[in-house]
Amino acid sequence: MAETSVPKLTVEVGTKAPVGASSAAAPALIETKDLSLYYGQAKALKEISMTIKEKNVTAFIGPSGCGKSTFLRCFNRMNDLIDHVKITGDVKIAGHDIYGPDVDVIELRKRVGMVFQKSNPFPKTIYENIAYGLRLHGTKNKSDLDEVVEKSLRGAALWDEVKDRLHSSALGLSGGQQQRLCIARAIAIKPEVILMDEPASALDPIATAKVEDLILDLKKEFTIVIVTHNMQQAARISDYTAFFYIGELIEYDVTSKIFTNPSKKQTEDYVTGRFG
Repeated sequence: MAETSVPKLTVEVGTKAPVGASSAAAPALIETKDLSLYYGQAKALKEISMTIKEKNVTAFIGPSGCGKSTFLRCFNRMNDLIDHVKITGDVKIAGHDIYGPDVDVIELRKRVGMVFQKSNPFPKTIYENIAYGLRLHGTKNKSDLDEVVEKSLRGAALWDEVKDRLHSSALGLSGGQQQRLCIARAIAIKPEVILMDEPASALDPIATAKVEDLILDLKKEFTIVIVTHNMQQAARISDYTAFFYIGELIEYDVTSKIFTNPSKKQTEDYVTGRFG
Protein backbone atom coordinates (compact mmCIF):
# COMPACT_ATOMS: atom_id res chain seq x y z
CA MET A 1 0.00 0.00 0.00
CA ALA A 2 1.33 3.44 -0.91
CA GLU A 3 2.60 5.49 2.00
CA THR A 4 0.26 8.29 3.00
CA SER A 5 1.75 11.72 2.53
CA VAL A 6 1.91 13.72 5.76
CA PRO A 7 2.11 17.50 5.49
CA LYS A 8 5.27 18.92 6.98
CA LEU A 9 5.15 21.15 10.02
CA THR A 10 6.04 24.67 8.90
CA VAL A 11 9.20 25.75 10.66
CA GLU A 12 10.92 28.89 9.44
CA VAL A 13 14.63 28.52 9.99
CA GLY A 14 16.76 31.50 10.84
CA THR A 15 14.09 34.19 10.67
CA LYS A 16 15.71 36.24 13.41
CA ALA A 17 19.38 35.67 12.66
CA PRO A 18 21.57 33.91 10.10
CA VAL A 19 21.60 30.55 11.87
CA GLY A 20 25.08 29.08 12.09
CA ALA A 21 26.66 32.31 10.88
CA SER A 22 28.87 32.64 13.96
CA SER A 23 29.57 28.95 14.33
CA ALA A 24 32.22 28.06 11.78
CA ALA A 25 35.23 29.60 13.51
CA ALA A 26 33.96 29.33 17.08
CA PRO A 27 36.11 27.24 19.44
CA ALA A 28 34.62 24.46 21.55
CA LEU A 29 33.72 25.50 25.09
CA ILE A 30 31.73 22.57 26.52
CA GLU A 31 32.61 18.96 25.75
CA THR A 32 30.96 15.79 26.99
CA LYS A 33 32.23 12.29 26.35
CA ASP A 34 30.24 9.11 27.03
CA LEU A 35 28.17 10.97 29.62
CA SER A 36 25.61 8.79 31.38
CA LEU A 37 23.38 9.64 34.32
CA TYR A 38 21.45 7.29 36.58
CA TYR A 39 18.57 8.00 38.93
CA GLY A 40 19.11 5.03 41.20
CA GLN A 41 19.11 2.05 38.81
CA ALA A 42 17.30 3.93 36.02
CA LYS A 43 19.57 5.19 33.24
CA ALA A 44 18.30 8.63 32.23
CA LEU A 45 21.19 9.67 29.93
CA LYS A 46 23.00 7.19 27.71
CA GLU A 47 26.64 7.78 26.68
CA ILE A 48 26.19 11.28 25.30
CA SER A 49 29.15 12.84 23.52
CA MET A 50 28.80 16.42 22.31
CA THR A 51 30.83 19.56 21.68
CA ILE A 52 29.20 22.96 22.22
CA LYS A 53 30.80 25.97 20.57
CA GLU A 54 31.57 29.25 22.27
CA LYS A 55 29.27 32.28 21.76
CA ASN A 56 26.64 30.31 19.90
CA VAL A 57 23.09 29.38 20.83
CA THR A 58 22.62 25.62 21.10
CA ALA A 59 19.07 24.28 21.43
CA PHE A 60 18.01 20.94 22.90
CA ILE A 61 14.72 19.60 21.55
CA GLY A 62 12.79 16.37 22.05
CA PRO A 63 9.62 15.05 23.69
CA SER A 64 8.95 15.44 27.42
CA GLY A 65 11.03 13.10 29.54
CA CYS A 66 13.74 12.57 26.93
CA GLY A 67 16.56 13.83 29.15
CA LYS A 68 17.28 17.24 27.66
CA SER A 69 16.81 19.21 30.92
CA THR A 70 18.73 16.58 32.87
CA PHE A 71 21.60 16.90 30.38
CA LEU A 72 21.49 20.71 30.62
CA ARG A 73 21.79 20.53 34.42
CA CYS A 74 24.96 18.45 34.10
CA PHE A 75 26.79 21.60 32.95
CA ASN A 76 26.45 23.36 36.32
CA ARG A 77 26.11 20.24 38.47
CA MET A 78 22.53 21.00 39.48
CA ASN A 79 21.87 17.26 39.42
CA ASP A 80 24.16 17.01 42.46
CA LEU A 81 21.22 18.32 44.49
CA ILE A 82 19.11 15.23 43.67
CA ASP A 83 19.42 12.10 45.81
CA HIS A 84 20.73 8.85 44.33
CA VAL A 85 22.11 10.40 41.13
CA LYS A 86 25.24 8.85 39.64
CA ILE A 87 27.14 10.27 36.67
CA THR A 88 29.76 8.53 34.54
CA GLY A 89 31.77 9.91 31.64
CA ASP A 90 33.29 13.37 31.25
CA VAL A 91 32.08 16.96 31.16
CA LYS A 92 34.68 19.61 30.40
CA ILE A 93 34.26 23.37 30.22
CA ALA A 94 37.19 25.24 28.66
CA GLY A 95 39.16 22.01 28.96
CA HIS A 96 38.59 21.54 32.70
CA ASP A 97 36.82 18.50 34.14
CA ILE A 98 33.94 20.04 36.10
CA TYR A 99 33.35 16.79 38.00
CA GLY A 100 36.94 16.65 39.24
CA PRO A 101 37.54 16.34 43.02
CA ASP A 102 39.09 19.80 43.27
CA VAL A 103 36.21 21.69 41.59
CA ASP A 104 34.57 24.48 43.59
CA VAL A 105 30.91 23.98 42.68
CA ILE A 106 29.95 27.51 43.82
CA GLU A 107 32.59 28.96 41.52
CA LEU A 108 31.39 26.68 38.72
CA ARG A 109 27.83 27.98 39.09
CA LYS A 110 29.18 31.53 38.92
CA ARG A 111 30.74 30.67 35.56
CA VAL A 112 27.66 28.78 34.37
CA GLY A 113 24.50 30.77 35.09
CA MET A 114 21.00 29.37 34.83
CA VAL A 115 17.56 30.72 33.95
CA PHE A 116 14.66 28.46 34.83
CA GLN A 117 11.34 27.74 33.16
CA LYS A 118 9.39 29.66 35.79
CA SER A 119 10.76 33.09 36.58
CA ASN A 120 12.00 33.12 40.16
CA PRO A 121 12.82 36.68 41.24
CA PHE A 122 13.78 37.10 44.88
CA PRO A 123 11.09 38.75 47.07
CA LYS A 124 13.24 41.88 47.11
CA THR A 125 13.47 45.10 45.12
CA ILE A 126 14.43 45.07 41.46
CA TYR A 127 17.79 46.60 42.42
CA GLU A 128 18.46 44.04 45.15
CA ASN A 129 17.68 41.13 42.81
CA ILE A 130 20.80 42.09 40.87
CA ALA A 131 22.93 43.46 43.73
CA TYR A 132 22.39 40.49 46.07
CA GLY A 133 24.48 38.08 44.01
CA LEU A 134 27.15 40.69 43.42
CA ARG A 135 27.49 41.25 47.17
CA LEU A 136 27.79 37.50 47.74
CA HIS A 137 30.70 37.53 45.30
CA GLY A 138 32.43 40.40 47.06
CA THR A 139 31.23 43.62 45.41
CA LYS A 140 30.49 46.10 48.22
CA ASN A 141 31.04 49.58 46.78
CA LYS A 142 27.72 51.26 46.02
CA SER A 143 28.89 53.01 42.86
CA ASP A 144 30.20 49.69 41.55
CA LEU A 145 26.89 48.01 42.40
CA ASP A 146 24.94 50.82 40.73
CA GLU A 147 27.03 50.48 37.59
CA VAL A 148 26.64 46.71 37.30
CA VAL A 149 22.92 46.81 38.12
CA GLU A 150 22.31 49.32 35.33
CA LYS A 151 24.57 47.49 32.86
CA SER A 152 22.88 44.15 33.61
CA LEU A 153 19.38 45.56 33.25
CA ARG A 154 20.39 47.23 29.99
CA GLY A 155 21.89 43.93 28.86
CA ALA A 156 18.55 42.25 29.57
CA ALA A 157 16.67 44.99 27.66
CA LEU A 158 14.86 45.96 30.87
CA TRP A 159 16.48 49.19 32.05
CA ASP A 160 14.14 51.62 30.30
CA GLU A 161 11.11 49.81 31.73
CA VAL A 162 12.27 49.74 35.36
CA LYS A 163 14.79 52.56 35.87
CA ASP A 164 12.23 54.68 37.74
CA ARG A 165 11.21 51.91 40.11
CA LEU A 166 14.41 50.13 40.98
CA HIS A 167 13.46 50.10 44.65
CA SER A 168 10.02 48.61 44.09
CA SER A 169 9.37 44.90 44.54
CA ALA A 170 10.42 42.68 41.66
CA LEU A 171 7.25 40.69 42.26
CA GLY A 172 5.27 43.60 40.82
CA LEU A 173 6.78 43.07 37.36
CA SER A 174 4.95 41.23 34.60
CA GLY A 175 5.90 37.62 33.88
CA GLY A 176 8.02 38.60 30.89
CA GLN A 177 9.75 41.35 32.83
CA GLN A 178 10.44 38.97 35.71
CA GLN A 179 12.06 36.50 33.31
CA ARG A 180 14.26 39.23 31.84
CA LEU A 181 15.15 40.30 35.40
CA CYS A 182 16.29 36.73 36.07
CA ILE A 183 18.42 36.91 32.94
CA ALA A 184 19.86 40.24 34.15
CA ARG A 185 20.62 38.61 37.51
CA ALA A 186 22.40 35.76 35.72
CA ILE A 187 24.58 38.00 33.54
CA ALA A 188 25.48 40.40 36.38
CA ILE A 189 28.16 38.04 37.71
CA LYS A 190 29.65 37.66 34.22
CA PRO A 191 29.30 33.94 33.53
CA GLU A 192 30.82 32.26 30.50
CA VAL A 193 27.74 30.14 29.87
CA ILE A 194 24.02 30.77 30.37
CA LEU A 195 21.77 27.73 30.61
CA MET A 196 18.08 28.33 29.88
CA ASP A 197 15.49 25.67 30.67
CA GLU A 198 12.39 26.61 28.64
CA PRO A 199 12.72 30.30 29.54
CA ALA A 200 9.74 31.43 27.47
CA SER A 201 7.29 28.55 27.94
CA ALA A 202 5.13 30.51 30.41
CA LEU A 203 5.18 33.77 28.46
CA ASP A 204 2.82 35.32 25.94
CA PRO A 205 4.00 35.77 22.31
CA ILE A 206 5.11 39.40 22.78
CA ALA A 207 7.16 38.62 25.90
CA THR A 208 8.54 35.51 24.17
CA ALA A 209 9.71 37.61 21.22
CA LYS A 210 11.52 39.97 23.60
CA VAL A 211 13.29 37.07 25.30
CA GLU A 212 14.27 35.60 21.92
CA ASP A 213 15.66 38.94 20.72
CA LEU A 214 17.55 39.19 24.00
CA ILE A 215 19.08 35.72 23.55
CA LEU A 216 20.33 36.65 20.08
CA ASP A 217 21.91 39.80 21.50
CA LEU A 218 23.47 38.02 24.48
CA LYS A 219 25.28 35.44 22.35
CA LYS A 220 27.73 38.18 21.35
CA GLU A 221 29.14 37.84 24.88
CA PHE A 222 27.92 34.51 26.24
CA THR A 223 27.59 30.88 25.23
CA ILE A 224 23.90 29.99 25.52
CA VAL A 225 22.34 26.54 25.80
CA ILE A 226 18.56 26.41 25.74
CA VAL A 227 16.02 23.65 26.27
CA THR A 228 12.80 24.26 24.38
CA HIS A 229 9.68 22.36 23.40
CA ASN A 230 9.00 25.03 20.79
CA MET A 231 10.62 23.89 17.56
CA GLN A 232 9.90 27.19 15.82
CA GLN A 233 11.79 28.90 18.62
CA ALA A 234 14.77 26.57 18.22
CA ALA A 235 14.75 27.24 14.48
CA ARG A 236 14.57 31.01 14.96
CA ILE A 237 17.30 31.56 17.52
CA SER A 238 19.77 28.67 17.62
CA ASP A 239 22.93 28.00 15.67
CA TYR A 240 23.00 24.31 16.58
CA THR A 241 20.21 21.92 17.55
CA ALA A 242 20.38 18.59 19.36
CA PHE A 243 17.47 16.13 19.22
CA PHE A 244 17.09 13.80 22.21
CA TYR A 245 14.89 10.75 22.65
CA ILE A 246 14.65 8.48 25.72
CA GLY A 247 18.01 9.57 27.10
CA GLU A 248 19.88 9.30 23.81
CA LEU A 249 21.31 11.99 21.59
CA ILE A 250 19.79 11.07 18.23
CA GLU A 251 21.21 13.87 16.10
CA TYR A 252 23.19 17.07 16.60
CA ASP A 253 24.02 19.48 13.81
CA VAL A 254 23.67 23.01 12.46
CA THR A 255 20.07 24.08 13.06
CA SER A 256 19.24 24.65 9.41
CA LYS A 257 20.25 21.06 8.60
CA ILE A 258 18.29 19.57 11.50
CA PHE A 259 15.10 21.28 10.32
CA THR A 260 15.49 21.01 6.55
CA ASN A 261 17.66 17.96 5.87
CA PRO A 262 18.18 15.81 8.98
CA SER A 263 20.30 12.67 8.70
CA LYS A 264 18.14 10.46 10.92
CA LYS A 265 14.56 9.41 10.20
CA GLN A 266 13.65 9.83 13.89
CA THR A 267 14.71 13.47 13.71
CA GLU A 268 12.75 14.05 10.51
CA ASP A 269 9.64 12.46 12.01
CA TYR A 270 9.91 14.68 15.09
CA VAL A 271 10.47 17.99 13.33
CA THR A 272 7.71 17.27 10.77
CA GLY A 273 5.16 16.32 13.39
CA ARG A 274 4.95 12.63 12.45
CA PHE A 275 6.73 11.46 15.58
CA GLY A 276 5.16 8.56 17.51
